[in-house]
Amino acid sequence: MVQIRLALTLAALALAVPAAQAACYVVYGPDQQVVYRAQQPPVDMSRPLHETLPQVAPGGSMVFSLDNFGCELTVNQLPLKLTAKAPARGARKARRKAGATAGGAS
Repeated sequence: MVQIRLALTLAALALAVPAAQAACYVVYGPDQQVVYRAQQPPVDMSRPLHETLPQVAPGGSMVFSLDNFGCELTVNQLPLKLTAKAPARGARKARRKAGATAGGAS
């Protein structure tokens, strides 16, 4: 009987753990505009925020709370970094092609 009570207590505790997570995550871009708002975190919360947040919102900041007020309307304008990098990659490829063409002509 004691084992059943212990198992039920542990099961109840396991169900209570997810309730301790934040209910709303809001990410502000560098211009303080909301770029992400949802009940799911935009980054891996098991890692430090200073490592993960700059990968999805460079120059941004994240706020999270247990209150889900305003989180019903999801906003997702991420990833900002990938959008900003796209022209640079194309420019690099064009430079490589130009360098290969100039190098091959010599």
